[in-house]
Amino acid sequence: MLTGYLRQRRRTLLAFFLFGGIFAAAFALYQLPLRAVAYPFVLCAAAGAVLLALDYRRVLRQHRRLELLRQLPEELADALPPADTVKEADYRSLVTLLAESRRAIRTQEEQRYSDMVDYYTMWAHQIKTPIASMRLTLQNEDSDLARSLSGDLMRVEQYVEMVLVFLRLDSSTTDYVIRSHSLDDIVRPAVRKFAGEFIRRRLRLDYQPLDRTVVTDAKWLGFVVEQVLSNALKYTASGSVTIAMDGDDLCIRDTGMGIAPEDLPRIFDRGFTGLNGRRDTRASGIGLYLCRRICRSLGHTIRASSVPNQGTEIRIGLGQKKTLPE
Repeated sequence: MLTGYLRQRRRTLLAFFLFGGIFAAAFALYQLPLRAVAYPFVLCAAAGAVLLALDYRRVLRQHRRLELLRQLPEELADALPPADTVKEADYRSLVTLLAESRRAIRTQEEQRYSDMVDYYTMWAHQIKTPIASMRLTLQNEDSDLARSLSGDLMRVEQYVEMVLVFLRLDSSTTDYVIRSHSLDDIVRPAVRKFAGEFIRRRLRLDYQPLDRTVVTDAKWLGFVVEQVLSNALKYTASGSVTIAMDGDDLCIRDTGMGIAPEDLPRIFDRGFTGLNGRRDTRASGIGLYLCRRICRSLGHTIRASSVPNQGTEIRIGLGQKKTLPE
């Protein structure tokens, strides 16, 4: 700060020394004693140093106030220090104008986002009606085609639910209800939801009662479990899917194609599909991203390990919210 201030006042300082030099040169030309100019020069330099110090103190206070304002909301732009010069007044007017323009742009963006959220929320709720109607129709059919269509319909329901979850996560009124739940009461509905898929694809499910109570939100953790199970089924052509506890971690393992080592660190990134996504164009790269965001909001963790062509294991760490044996 001091270096910048001196650089700002360099013209004044140079002018002072220039005038002192002119006086000294004039006295020397007329062969007058240099002490006559040295003494007032020193007095002027002392007085100038005091004035410079006082001015630096004023500028420093103003600088610190501006630094504080930079960390505050833009609505406080009116709290800028009063302008002492025409130049400062011009800058102050410019800053105020920019703040008003930014507020207007932000208001427009918030309105657009709100309209988009309202539209997609309405769409997601309206699409549930024909989905429910199709499900009732397929329940009266008992054929391979009906079972295949039921599986496809279940995936459509999943994508609709993903839309709603995506919208709710950015909402200021996300309906988390944190309390103690039986982990089996959260996992079993997800298993039942995919029961037909397990049967149709002849995959084995290894699941024993977990006998564990977890402090969480049942609906949101249930969505995470469903997403992980859906991925396990999507990328497992044969073998099994295992659901078990390992300490405070809920482990979901499959014997599918696995994940490439270079893709593993990024599978929870938004929109990332990796090598498996290029093989399967249905991959959206949103499911695991939503799982990570939900787990963070609930105070849980989620991580993955995998060996290509051998399988993948997803661990949902429930230890951050205390888990208790039943």
